[in-house]
Amino acid sequence: MITNQIVEKIKTYDPIIIHRHVRPDPDAYGSQNGLAEIIRASFPDKSIYVVGEESPSLAFLAKMDEVSDDLYTNALVIVCDTANQERIADQRYDSGKELIKIDHHPQVDSYGDIEWIDTDASSASEMIYELYVNEKESGLVLNDRAASLLYSGIVGDTGRFLYPSTTDKTFRYASELVKYSFDRTSIYEEMYKTDVNIARLKGYILQHISITESGASHVKLTTEVLSEFNVDPIDTGAIVGVFGDIEGIKAWVIFVEEEDVIRVRMRSKGPVINEIAAKYEGGGHPLAAGAKIHEWKTVPNVLEDLEKVCSGYSD
Repeated sequence: MITNQIVEKIKTYDPIIIHRHVRPDPDAYGSQNGLAEIIRASFPDKSIYVVGEESPSLAFLAKMDEVSDDLYTNALVIVCDTANQERIADQRYDSGKELIKIDHHPQVDSYGDIEWIDTDASSASEMIYELYVNEKESGLVLNDRAASLLYSGIVGDTGRFLYPSTTDKTFRYASELVKYSFDRTSIYEEMYKTDVNIARLKGYILQHISITESGASHVKLTTEVLSEFNVDPIDTGAIVGVFGDIEGIKAWVIFVEEEDVIRVRMRSKGPVINEIAAKYEGGGHPLAAGAKIHEWKTVPNVLEDLEKVCSGYSD
C-alpha cells in the first residue's frame, strides 16, 4: 500500500520539509500543516518544517518556517496539494534527498520518488487523514491540532460540503475529525469573513456580469478596478464563487490583472473546464481550474473555448 511506503520514508528521514502550492487556499495549508502535526505527534524527536509564502488570510491556521538551504541536503521533502512543479511554493523542493507528492488533482506533472494521487478525494486534507487511518497501526498519531487543520482543509475545498467532490467518505472522515477538540465555529468565522473592500468588489462584479445564451459568463478585473476597490490581486480568490448562485450560469471566468500576468480563475456547475485551463498554462479540477494569459487580446480565445463547452453541455 502506498501509504505504508510513505510512512516508511517518514520513519527513515530527519529532517522532513513539507511544501504546498503558491497562492495557498485552506486545503493547501490544511494538508501541509496537518501532515506536519501528525508527524510531530508521532515522532517527537524529528525536525519538521513547513515552507512557502505566508498568506495573511490563512495565518489563523498556521505560520510558515524559515529553512536554510543546507537543511535540504539530507531531507525528505513532501509536496501536498500541487499538481505541477511550477506551482510549488519554494522551488527548493527538489533539493532534498527524496521527494514525495501527495495530491488530489488530475495529473499534470509526474514528479517525486513516490507519487500518491487520488482524484476521487475531495481534498489533499482528506488524503492526509486517510494516511493516518491507514497507518495508525504503524505508529501515526492524530492530535486535536492536526484534526482542526485537516477539517479546515476539507471544508475549504468542498465549499462547506456543497461541491460535487464531496463523497460519503468525505462526510465519514469529517464526522470522525469533529470528535476531536477544536473550535469549528471560529474556523468558519475566520475562513469566511469578508473584508469590506472585497464585499464592495463583489457588488461591482454583480453589476458588470454578462451571461451568454449558453450559460457562459465572465468579468474582467483590471489593475484600475482593483485599485479603485483597494483589493490586492492575491485576495480575489475570495470572490471567485460569486457567480455560483446566479440562475442561468453554467461556467464562468474571472480575469484578474496582475503586474506581469492576467490570472484566469475558472469555475463550473457542470461543463468540464480544466481542459480549457490546460491550454493556457494552467490546470485543475474538472469544475474548478486556473490558468494565466499574458495579454488582454487573448481573452476572446478563452471565452470562445468556454462558450464551446457550455454549448455542448446539457444537465
